[in-house]
Amino acid sequence: METVDKGKVDPGRRAMTDALGRRISYLRISVTDRCDLRCRYCMAERMQFLPKNQVLTLEEIALLADLFIARGVRRIRLTGGEPLVRRDIVDLVRRIGRHLGGGLDEVTLTTNGTRLAQHAQALADAGVRRINVSLDSRDPDRFAHVTRGGDVRTVVDGLNAARDAGLSVKINMVALKGINEDEILPMLHWCNGEGFDLTLIETMPLGETGEDRTDHYLPLTQVADSIRRHHMLTPLSHRTGGPARYHAVEGMTARLGLITPLTNNFCADCNRMRMTCEGKIFMCLGHEDHVDLKTAFREGGLDAVEPLIDRALRLKPARHDFRIGADAPPAAVRRHMSVTGG
Repeated sequence: METVDKGKVDPGRRAMTDALGRRISYLRISVTDRCDLRCRYCMAERMQFLPKNQVLTLEEIALLADLFIARGVRRIRLTGGEPLVRRDIVDLVRRIGRHLGGGLDEVTLTTNGTRLAQHAQALADAGVRRINVSLDSRDPDRFAHVTRGGDVRTVVDGLNAARDAGLSVKINMVALKGINEDEILPMLHWCNGEGFDLTLIETMPLGETGEDRTDHYLPLTQVADSIRRHHMLTPLSHRTGGPARYHAVEGMTARLGLITPLTNNFCADCNRMRMTCEGKIFMCLGHEDHVDLKTAFREGGLDAVEPLIDRALRLKPARHDFRIGADAPPAAVRRHMSVTGG
């Protein structure tokens, strides 16, 4: 296979700028569509996963990551499904991490935390400095309900291991009306006590999950107003490359992030692309349009991939089309969140 020199951004390559002039510097890579949980807003209870031969090998992912870094990607986040169910995932992190300080600013990970206790130290040793951990409830019964059978104790063990390994932790919590809205403020206080940040996320209409999202959609404008009754929120300029907008919370060191695809569209500043474990590039989480890198790469190598990246940049839409409510379709996008990696 071809290689791209570690840490060198080729000056002869075009920067990744889309048709609207947005500079693409952040790549989210889903390393697997599989997960050991079945969160109700993310997946159906019975999922059909990709056969192994349709999934990129870790070596293929690493080589494609090399190319994106050479084109100007500064941040890479590994996602899933659940990335830590992928065998030898730490080897991939280590391979991508070789670019840190030489073209790449950071490699990060989003995980459900169930396998974090086994991998936290190895991730830190491979170059990861911060992680996002999905945790929608700390109540054991409620967590089991949302995840369809998960054990919250495994996540807490993983969080403790991550802290012991020196990783900066941000908790991702999907705000769900009638399910966990009463836990949001207590979660914020708990995160502050544990030394974690908290990001709240509005549920998004991706894939059929067997659940009615309209019933559980909770606008974060409403949540923020509720928090302000207890703590003043001050907007911060802090950014981590993603769509979250951060706030200082009066009396706390924890930062509060808000991801609001429905109540406050953030697409004008989008700097992201997403590559699935199948080698498909989705220019927008809220659209089905994509380009397929896998076939081109396996037949023609990296030289065959570059024109497809340019095509993806030209096709990147101005904004997503997420809608939720009585007049909206059941799912604006057919694929599940776990396929694209959020």
